[in-house]
Amino acid sequence: MRHKVKGRTLGRNASHRHAMFRNMAASFIRTVRPGEDDPNKPKVEGRIITTVAKAKELRPYIEKLVTAARKAAIHERAAAEFATAAKRNSNEWKTWRESEQYQKWNQTIAPAVNLRRKAFALLRDKLAVEILFDELAKRFETRDGGYTRIVKIATRRLGDSGHQALIEFVGVHDRVKQRRARTAPVAAPAPEAAPAAEAPAAPAAE
Repeated sequence: MRHKVKGRTLGRNASHRHAMFRNMAASFIRTVRPGEDDPNKPKVEGRIITTVAKAKELRPYIEKLVTAARKAAIHERAAAEFATAAKRNSNEWKTWRESEQYQKWNQTIAPAVNLRRKAFALLRDKLAVEILFDELAKRFETRDGGYTRIVKIATRRLGDSGHQALIEFVGVHDRVKQRRARTAPVAAPAPEAAPAAEAPAAPAAE
């Protein structure tokens, strides 16, 4: 029994598992911006199909990367106040580089640079890191978690008849439930009041 052991082994050792999820995560992120001449261009952008077990293990891997990209975007926006639009190695840029404004920019942008380096250490793919921090961070700027969804597929995988599922980023292929308009209930007719019983006549006085 595997008590207190988190995650699925998937029939692989640790190094093989890490390499597999690194490749899957990079491929998944690259589907957001597929190349025109890419022979492996996905049919649907932002979606891959894999087994159910792999999709469930890949999801937290991707969610943490997107969260890191959202945190980096906050620091990048704060550092834009101290940045310069001058061309690199120009006289204006060299003057800015020696100013106090550069020191403030450097201190503000440092956490974002650190997060990009950590993401690259996990993905080992420059294009995937660029898409993650430039596009996905903006897409999920106001969303706190839940950036992906897993949908099981009825058809089995050929060869080993494995259970398949698709994992995709939310916000593009969302299915909106259409609610039927509720009609106002018809009021039931009020019951008719029963006729009041006639009081007995008083006896006539003699």
